[in-house]
Amino acid sequence: MSRFDEKTFNCEKELTLNVIGGKWKMLIMWHLGKKGTLRFGQLKSLIPEITQRMLVNQLRELEEDLIVHRKIYPVVPPKVEYSLTVQGKTLMPILESMYEWGKNYREKYLEHTKFIEDAN
Repeated sequence: MSRFDEKTFNCEKELTLNVIGGKWKMLIMWHLGKKGTLRFGQLKSLIPEITQRMLVNQLRELEEDLIVHRKIYPVVPPKVEYSLTVQGKTLMPILESMYEWGKNYREKYLEHTKFIEDAN
């Protein structure tokens, strides 16, 4: 049963935000897209503010939504690696655009607030 079976989306934007929205999913996808395949501990160290439980939950949702692939190796101790699926990789240009927008917005916002401080 999919996370979306019981939901109704008014438009595709709602669906997109449901898949990639939230505080951590975009960061997880960003790191997997930029660094490639990573183990759980590596992802956790790249996002130190996330709890282990939240990382597990977000990875599970991304896997269920076909954005992240989880590969389990039959070794002791267990080895699990995460990577973006082909579908997940199609989100990287969007994430890149969001990064650029945020960078530009931050610069403009800081310029604006500095201008206001200087005027006072």
